[in-house]
Amino acid sequence: MKKPPVKSINTVARRLVGRSDLALERKSIRESLVSVAGLIGCPVRYQGGHEIGRLIDLVVRHGDDSYPPVSGLIVKVGHNKSFIDGARISKLTQSEIQLSSAQVNLTEFTRREGESLLEADVLDHQIVDVNGLRVVRSSDLYLAPLDREIRVVGVDISFKAFIRRIFPGALGRGPIPEHVIDWSNMASLAHGTGVVKSTESRAALQQLRPADLADLIEDLAGRERSALIEMLDPELAADALEEMRDDELQGLLRGLPSERSAELISKMEPDEGAEVLRDLDDDHRESIFVEMDNSVERQLRKLVEFDETLAGGIMTTHMLITHEGDTVSSALKLLVRNKRRDISDGVVVVDAKGKLLDHIQIIELIAAKSSATLSTLIGPPFPTAININTRLDEVIVEFAKNRGSSIIVVDEKNKPVGRILADDLVDALAATSDSSGFAQGSSVL
Repeated sequence: MKKPPVKSINTVARRLVGRSDLALERKSIRESLVSVAGLIGCPVRYQGGHEIGRLIDLVVRHGDDSYPPVSGLIVKVGHNKSFIDGARISKLTQSEIQLSSAQVNLTEFTRREGESLLEADVLDHQIVDVNGLRVVRSSDLYLAPLDREIRVVGVDISFKAFIRRIFPGALGRGPIPEHVIDWSNMASLAHGTGVVKSTESRAALQQLRPADLADLIEDLAGRERSALIEMLDPELAADALEEMRDDELQGLLRGLPSERSAELISKMEPDEGAEVLRDLDDDHRESIFVEMDNSVERQLRKLVEFDETLAGGIMTTHMLITHEGDTVSSALKLLVRNKRRDISDGVVVVDAKGKLLDHIQIIELIAAKSSATLSTLIGPPFPTAININTRLDEVIVEFAKNRGSSIIVVDEKNKPVGRILADDLVDALAATSDSSGFAQGSSVL
């Protein structure tokens, strides 16, 4: 788990969202911006000018559009909240909304899947600026005609916009274009039935480093955290969770359904997943185990049972097991198939009984003939292997002797069951640095 967060800017995200076709770069769009905050409470009129009610909220349809279109209006007509299809809007100004026909079918509003409310779900809520890698709060939203529909094109995060909402008329109701951020750079985490997002913002989030995403997640609160997690590919989300501080991660998991927590923890490195599960209360841990694939559940249950002061408690079970009769070509293909996992330093070779023979580095495999068997590459220097019950201070000594990126963990029969990476050892030392009797000037450090 990550300790103190380190803020950084990801240039890939900046290049991705720093396009030249942003809506706010068009003069016609900048000159036609309408404030959502200023619209709330404004009259909605028929074509002839007769007022039918006052605007309560605007409904947007979210999906793959860079700029979500307004799909409808929620209007207070008498004592009822009625829905009017957005296609009926013929004119939208800062002071009123005019409909194209006097014949409008007023229906009682019911929230539908795939839609969100701008005032209730987005305005004054946390959103993610994927260009600046920051969590901000939307003080106002702006609409403009684009591609024959009224769409959300910008967001204002300035304090002036907030004051304008609290004290209407104090600073004027019109938008200040230079304070408006293009909507396609934002990922808005709606409280409604879904996430208001753009294709570009989601793609940019997918390009961020896990540590950057962890910072963004930690800066969010409540359901908005869960919404951001839902926007991410599960493997990337799992990587981000590994970078979060322990207390923040525990809070996040309490807000996620057990099924989703099980999916994410299953995709984490086994040692990281086990560490997370150890910190949960028994009932919460069991509810997550129930949702896991049986093989993953058995693996993690076993790791959770290990004492964290022993080698088994800090090892990962991710490693590539090969047999001495396998070819170099098959070993390299195995590495390629598992390139996303943190096991790129080589393969573990075992004999017919599954006992450890060697750990062959990837550079040795590349240099050998593809048709050669792994048995021809076995030889000194042999890998450092420690027993699964080796104490943490002894693990440190062995790591110091080995000076490699990992050491192999074996059981009582000398069969490899896992390995310890350098960062696993650092995390373990950090977790025990305050423990009595350890790291108090120990001679092994």
